[in-house]
Amino acid sequence: MTVDTQPESPVMRPLPDPEVLSFLYLEARLADEGRYSEWESLWADDDTVEYRVPMHPNDDPRTTLAYINDNGRRIKSRVAQLNTGNRHSQNPPSVMRRVLSNSEVVEQSENTVTVESNFALFEYRVRQRYWAGRVVHTVRRSENGLKLIRKIVHLIDASGPIDTLAFLI
Repeated sequence: MTVDTQPESPVMRPLPDPEVLSFLYLEARLADEGRYSEWESLWADDDTVEYRVPMHPNDDPRTTLAYINDNGRRIKSRVAQLNTGNRHSQNPPSVMRRVLSNSEVVEQSENTVTVESNFALFEYRVRQRYWAGRVVHTVRRSENGLKLIRKIVHLIDASGPIDTLAFLI
């Protein structure tokens, strides 16, 4: 009996098209700049949207907790609260910049595309903090342009203690 010990060849994934990548950069920039209402306008206006930051790398939304687990209604509520400026944990407000890299298309259909990217977020409020991980965006094409329908942020340190997420990650 012969056992094949050759590892599987790594699969190269396609890159997102420039329009989708520009949309993801816009989403990151609006979050960094605290332009919450504009950030909210990037989301599809339906019940299928999901914004999630799991607490565990093996996330199952049905059985595991999350730091953030928002549907469309909760996103609107979060943005309304952020727009008040009344966040004790954000006084003074954080200055942030994030970088998306290694973006790859992991799933695509006629009108949706799912892109996974590495990210690093640099936050300064009293002291500098770093957030890093893998973010999964699902974007839908419609007659009104691109709309975000899903954003899942997998923090590299999600299973340990983390600081308060009092901003859009």
